[in-house]
Amino acid sequence: MQQHITSAQKQIIQIAIVALLLVGCIAVLLPFTGTLMFAAVICVTTAWLRNHMLKLCRGRSHLAALLMSLLLVLLLLAPLAVLSGTLAQGIESSVRYLRPILEAGLSADPPKWLSGLPIAGPIIETYWHELAASREEMNNLLRQLIDPTRKVALATVSIFGQGLLQLMLVIFFAFFIFRDAEKYAEALRNGSQKLAGDLGERMLKLAAGTVTGVMIGIVGTAAAQALVAMVGYFITGVPAVAMLTFMTFVFSMVPVIGATLIWLGAAWWLYDSGQTGWAIFMLLWGMFGISSVDNFIKPILISRTSSLPLLLIVVGIFGGVMVFGFIGLFLGPMLLALGQVLIREWLALNDEDDEDSPA
Repeated sequence: MQQHITSAQKQIIQIAIVALLLVGCIAVLLPFTGTLMFAAVICVTTAWLRNHMLKLCRGRSHLAALLMSLLLVLLLLAPLAVLSGTLAQGIESSVRYLRPILEAGLSADPPKWLSGLPIAGPIIETYWHELAASREEMNNLLRQLIDPTRKVALATVSIFGQGLLQLMLVIFFAFFIFRDAEKYAEALRNGSQKLAGDLGERMLKLAAGTVTGVMIGIVGTAAAQALVAMVGYFITGVPAVAMLTFMTFVFSMVPVIGATLIWLGAAWWLYDSGQTGWAIFMLLWGMFGISSVDNFIKPILISRTSSLPLLLIVVGIFGGVMVFGFIGLFLGPMLLALGQVLIREWLALNDEDDEDSPA
């Protein structure tokens, strides 16, 4: 006896096929989720520049997308590649510098400036004599210090290497988004309109504004810190000013540590070179010049552009790096800021509905 498939069964089969298709698409795109999202963020933030480039290219979207991609290579990929090479050379140079000290052992007495430190100076001097007298104690200390330092160095190099690969993919995806930006924008508008009507379109505008605002807040603060740091590097005469400036720009986006690691290293290089006065100047310039930019300008920019609390910025950056790698520096805070805006809008909409409903 032949059984006929009812309309309800057909509908269930169609839904199952669509669900399986969606699951398959998500599984294919999942490894590229972070890079695709970051490419979209860059394209949204630089949409004004892309539109201007499109006018210069007389409407040829392929040429405009190619020029924008080349600009991203010059601004993002090339400096990070040079920075990664410099970081690897710096680790190698540090190993060569420390190897003779480790082989020869410590001197009998610590440096005068170290033993002359208040409170901690006598303790450091006593422990220094113990290390100098006992090779076994020295080896134990080195084992405790070298392993964590090596792991941190390897992790840092790995993050920068991963960042290079991710940025290459980001620029590759950005080329196609730049090329077909009008099609994607129209599809997003139609999709948001069908899903949530006017609210969906308003949420889409809020998302674009939030992404741009967070990018301006984080990148703008880093650029301001790098500019102030560059002035200090020029005044003190440290080498490789361009590289130090770019490193300051990158590390300024990392909370807690920030650019302190870079300008403190420059101050140490000046002191080690015998330029104590310039080293003190670099310390003061870093504490009251470079750090003050982060303390005052970042909250102003973030609050005016995206109203994102500083706690969410810190959590977003660290969590973003853990989940997405290097691009999480930008992507983490943006996702949290976007979520915060959408929740606020949803709560405000519910409040309006409650007020409009009859008692």
